[in-house]
Amino acid sequence: MKKLVELEYLFHTSPKILFPRLSTSNGLMGWFADKVQQEKDIFVFYWDKISHSARQVQLIENVSVRYVWLDESGYFEFKVSYNEMTGMTTLWVREYTDEDEVETATELWNAQVARLRRMLGC
Repeated sequence: MKKLVELEYLFHTSPKILFPRLSTSNGLMGWFADKVQQEKDIFVFYWDKISHSARQVQLIENVSVRYVWLDESGYFEFKVSYNEMTGMTTLWVREYTDEDEVETATELWNAQVARLRRMLGC
């Protein structure tokens, strides 16, 4: 059975800087996947020569982007919100994963987002 994993991360950057890293093939490459190829709304993600494809089904510029896996059920999405008072941008990650893989998925997202932070310098 699939379970929704929702994670929240804070960044010292603007949505205009962060969002392209979540919504474009060049932006996703390096922190999310080793390699990313895009053909229109289909993204092919490569990890250690293994590929998985997803369709980008929703894109609201600088706000949210959702990808639906083509080879399995489920999706993952990113949502972004900026707090003018703190100058912080919040990134929410949502993904459906098998119930017995929630801890592993959380650890993986934490590691990937840490790479994203290093790439952005924040």
